[in-house]
Amino acid sequence: MQKHLQMNDYKERHENEIFTKVLKAGRRTYFFDVRETKAGDYYLTITESKKNFSENGEASFEKHKIYLYKEDFKSFEEMFKDSTDFIISNKGEDVISERHDKDFKTRTYTIESEEEI
Repeated sequence: MQKHLQMNDYKERHENEIFTKVLKAGRRTYFFDVRETKAGDYYLTITESKKNFSENGEASFEKHKIYLYKEDFKSFEEMFKDSTDFIISNKGEDVISERHDKDFKTRTYTIESEEEI
C-alpha cells in the first residue's frame, strides 16, 4: 500500500512540471521547477534538498520549498540581488567555512525527460 501512495505522489508531483533546472552543490541539491496551475498559468518552485544520514547509515532527505508566482518575480529578483550583493560586498566571494572544500565545483543541468531523474 505504501508503494502505491508513493507512486501516486510522484505522478502528481511531476505531471504539472513544464521545465526543470538542477543545481548540485555538495550535500545540497536545488531544483528550479516551472509548473502549471489548474488555470494554465506558470509559477516557479525552488526546492532545496539536503541529504542526511542517520546513526545507522540510512539516508534521508530534508526538503524546503518556495513557491514563487509571476506577480512577485520582479520584487523577489530585486531583493535577491540586493541581498547577494550585500553578502559579496561585505564578505567577498570566498567561502568562509572549515568544512567546505574550496576546490568543489557546482554543476547545473536541465532535465529533458523523466528517464533522467
